[in-house]
Amino acid sequence: MSFLLRFGAWCGALSGLFIAVPGLIEAFVGETTATSLVIGVSPALAAPLVTALYVKQPRTVLGTVGYVVNSVGLGLFGAAAYALNVVLFPLGGPTLPAVTVAVLSGSAAVFAVGTVVFAVSMIKSRVHPPVAAWTYAVALPVFTFAARLPDTPLTSALHVLVGGALVWLARSAYPATRSAASSSDAIRTSAA
Repeated sequence: MSFLLRFGAWCGALSGLFIAVPGLIEAFVGETTATSLVIGVSPALAAPLVTALYVKQPRTVLGTVGYVVNSVGLGLFGAAAYALNVVLFPLGGPTLPAVTVAVLSGSAAVFAVGTVVFAVSMIKSRVHPPVAAWTYAVALPVFTFAARLPDTPLTSALHVLVGGALVWLARSAYPATRSAASSSDAIRTSAA
């Protein structure tokens, strides 16, 4: 379990940085191929974070349902974000057929619902920082639907807010470390 928590925390921190830093850069220079590529990779790194957050909190029906819907939604929306940022942006943002827009919107809706349900479970568990969990509950769904909007200072600020919340949650998912004295005592006790 410790590996899953550490791996999820590190991936989550990178995911948050991969959203916040390019978002901050885009506030000054606009969207570039480089910032778009980095943002496009961030959802793949968020998946282990969602697992670590789930593993760290008590098992409840709400938490399990939230985890499942959030994970599936993250997979769908992550694929959409990857396609939008890595494939379509370099092509100059071609006009998409109506069916593609509907599928992308459906993916965003599943992710938004899963995010809210999972965030409510995090808030109720009181394991993770409440401000970060509330930011996850509110800012991520807004961020999801703002992905289709043109870049503005407001969308850049949203990138920074979401990235910061992910880094903060990643920190809370990282397993607590034991002091060397307590682990040595545990070894001596079990050996005796």
